[in-house]
Amino acid sequence: MTFSLVGMCRRKGMFGAAVTTSSIGVGSRCPFAAANMGAVVTQHRTDPQLGPRGLNLLAAGQSARQVIESLATDNPTVGWRQLAIIDKLGETAYYHGDKITSTHAAAQGDGVCAIGNIIRNADIPQAMVEAFSRVPDNHLAERLLCALEAGLAAGGELKQVKSAALLVVHEQPFPLVDLRVELNPQPLVELRFLWELYQPQAELYVRRAIDPDSVPYPET
Repeated sequence: MTFSLVGMCRRKGMFGAAVTTSSIGVGSRCPFAAANMGAVVTQHRTDPQLGPRGLNLLAAGQSARQVIESLATDNPTVGWRQLAIIDKLGETAYYHGDKITSTHAAAQGDGVCAIGNIIRNADIPQAMVEAFSRVPDNHLAERLLCALEAGLAAGGELKQVKSAALLVVHEQPFPLVDLRVELNPQPLVELRFLWELYQPQAELYVRRAIDPDSVPYPET
């Protein structure tokens, strides 16, 4: 009952993930990313432990495919899980557990991987990848959000989506973008509203953190 993607901006070196679902708390449980390392999405009877574990393995030098293999090895519950991973080179990999019986699918492109489960049709991840790939010069957050919107337009999940999250990291140990919507009848509409408000301020918040003396006071 979730569709999501991980992606990279090759121009800027940003990594990110975006996800929407009919459940609450998706932003705290499913997308994970680390600057200069990559991103992980874990979903379907979600195990949030797999996100940090995946990032640690990426930090240790494993590729996306190797991380999938490591997370699936000697894991008695992995049959319930669905994963998507992108590494620092922009290579991607995904995993579908053998206990997932609903309609589920994945699609990959240059620097992007989309997955979905309990979705209306198996074409949804491909629609997401195509939307992400059509606007390579846009901000990574915008590309990820466009992909979610394309997934919804292509059919979405079987239940009404109610929550969504947008996560992007770049250079710093804290996120550049971390926006979340909870229990909203149109979470992607609300997420776009938040992103369009936040985008002009995103770099300013970074400057406030790392070089506050460079920010005029009061900020204009």
